Amino acid sequence: MANTNNGATLGFEADLWAAADAMRGGMDASEYKHVALGLIFLKYISDAFEAKYQELQADDLSDPEDPEEYLAENIFWVPKEARWASLRDNAKQPTIGKIIDDAMIAIEKENPSLKGVLPKDYSRPSLNKQAVGKLIDLFSKIGMGDEKAKSKDVLGRVYEYFLGRFASAEGRAGGEFYTPRSVVRLLVNMLEPFKGRVYDPCCGSGGMFVQSEKFVKEHDGRLGDIAIYGQEMNHTTWRLAKMNMAVRGIDADIKWNAEGTFHADEFKDLKFDYILANPPFNVSDWGGERLREDVRWKWGAPPVGNANYGWLSHILHHLKPAGTAGVVLANGSMSTNQTDERTVRKNFVDQDLVDCMIALPGQLFYSTQIPACLWFLTRSKKPNGFRARERELLFIDARKMGYLVDRVRRELTDEEIQKITATYHAWRGEKGTGEYEDTPGFCKAATLEEVRANDYVLTPGRYVGAEEVEDDGVPFEEKMAELTSTLYAQMEEGRELDAKIKMNLEGLGYGS
Repeated sequence: MANTNNGATLGFEADLWAAADAMRGGMDASEYKHVALGLIFLKYISDAFEAKYQELQADDLSDPEDPEEYLAENIFWVPKEARWASLRDNAKQPTIGKIIDDAMIAIEKENPSLKGVLPKDYSRPSLNKQAVGKLIDLFSKIGMGDEKAKSKDVLGRVYEYFLGRFASAEGRAGGEFYTPRSVVRLLVNMLEPFKGRVYDPCCGSGGMFVQSEKFVKEHDGRLGDIAIYGQEMNHTTWRLAKMNMAVRGIDADIKWNAEGTFHADEFKDLKFDYILANPPFNVSDWGGERLREDVRWKWGAPPVGNANYGWLSHILHHLKPAGTAGVVLANGSMSTNQTDERTVRKNFVDQDLVDCMIALPGQLFYSTQIPACLWFLTRSKKPNGFRARERELLFIDARKMGYLVDRVRRELTDEEIQKITATYHAWRGEKGTGEYEDTPGFCKAATLEEVRANDYVLTPGRYVGAEEVEDDGVPFEEKMAELTSTLYAQMEEGRELDAKIKMNLEGLGYGS
């Protein structure tokens, strides 16, 4: 049986949202997000601490009150007054806001890597303390820091859930979209970041980094072989990323500034082996008019009214000579005829920088229904560990993949991620991946000339063709006669139903 559960359901989303509703009386959605996520982090590290505490207490040779025992395993030392049990016992006190602030201060003091990261404004008069108490009661029922919860990446997924729901509650029509878990896995598995520098120029809460580390672990690599760099413009999200990295013990250089990656590139002198990114789609007010002569626009200046090609150019600019990148963008980026965008896309193709294009199924994102695609870019298709594939591009149409995890959202299964990844790896000639073959309706290795003949449109559906349908051996005339017979029978049934409805209406005194 196919393994379709790659982490879609935590099981307590409804409870979390119920709590949000309970607190929303006098509080803005974005404000509540900040309050709740700070508490979730506190609960997470307190649970992890408590699990280790119990383990040490059972060992006669260990001291559960010795901070070194925890630091040795990348578990944060939580002072007594900051432990969740203390917060839970005081949840109904009017001073709970100050108690939380003091807990945050104490944790930052004992754990320097968290300095300046944790929220410490729970005692402000405008915050409803009863609502905070209810939230503590709710989170007390949820395990977040034990091994089982860690293996399910609870903090990151709670963040994903909150971001999606609050983005909707805040009425955002576009902008910041949290990258779905299955899409992050697909990006990472395609690029295989085993060794070198990994970069995300709009890193959100750090989901790409978490998955990169997991990939290295799962494939018996050494975590020290990759160095992680990220930049995030949203300060609250940056703090979440810092917390996200902290609870996993990931050493990452994540920068924040209010100007953002385009206008204040924190790593402007660095080149990277792997770049993974899910930039906000179709941003129109990105300040492009102030960057017309920027050094990153080697392939043409992106339009001032849409940042999509600015992101792609920024990423290519930062790739090492043998580097590769995977980028999530809106589908329109593959075929737009806007003059500046078409020029940049044409130059990408003519200079052989596009390696693979994937059309994704719809409904993958929490907070937008915009269809999305994946761009895979490379600075070199010469034989550098893979086969030489100059002047070739791979197109994959995955629009029919995925399954509905709820009424509105879809996920890719592990098997589908594996199928897409294996296709790409076979095409680029990785050892042990078998022989690549085109599959009508799914994948096609096209030449650069074919792309030119298609006016530089990169939509996979244009290249992969129609899926082959197995011939059932029934002659066309026979099928047509059967279908026609069925149609006439249904039309007759429709007429009978219309007559019955008319008769019933007349019986009720509503005849025509």
